[in-house]
Amino acid sequence: MSVDRATAVDLDALIRKIPDHPEPGILFYDLMPLLQAPAGLNAVVERMADHGRSLDPHVVVGAEARGFIAGGALAKSLGVGFAAARKPGKLPAEVIEQEYDLEYGTDRLALHRDAITPGSRVLLHDDLLATGGTAEAQVRMIERLGGQVVGLVFIVELAFLPGRERLADYPIHSLLTYDSEAVDA
Repeated sequence: MSVDRATAVDLDALIRKIPDHPEPGILFYDLMPLLQAPAGLNAVVERMADHGRSLDPHVVVGAEARGFIAGGALAKSLGVGFAAARKPGKLPAEVIEQEYDLEYGTDRLALHRDAITPGSRVLLHDDLLATGGTAEAQVRMIERLGGQVVGLVFIVELAFLPGRERLADYPIHSLLTYDSEAVDA
């Protein structure tokens, strides 16, 4: 009997939880150890691809910067293209931009105008869903370009924050969900 290595990996055990970062009272979920572990990265990509295949996407859009890591691998696994949502000034051709809210201000993302063609089925990927601002900005740009967001896939979802509510009109799949910022001892 063969063992599915992607499902045997404990993703949570590979995520470093750092209390009081970047400020007191915040628990930071550091996904880099998960992505640095070959078995962890493989498990993340394969689990997202298993979900994404049924959505029949034409392209994966990933957000700067950690969304590029697994997003590109996800696109390869699905046999589709990858488009990068980047900070303004980073993309060399004609772009559209979208402003979004942060906890303490605003930011912007840009996407090449030719990254999404009208009617394209788009699977959006980012590493973590918290308040949903980054994902919502990407959804708005994709739709402005005539694309159809067929799903959003995240490695981690912080369910105690309003991200899922903010994106309620779209199918969301998260590999891990945390219901609080409590750290297991």
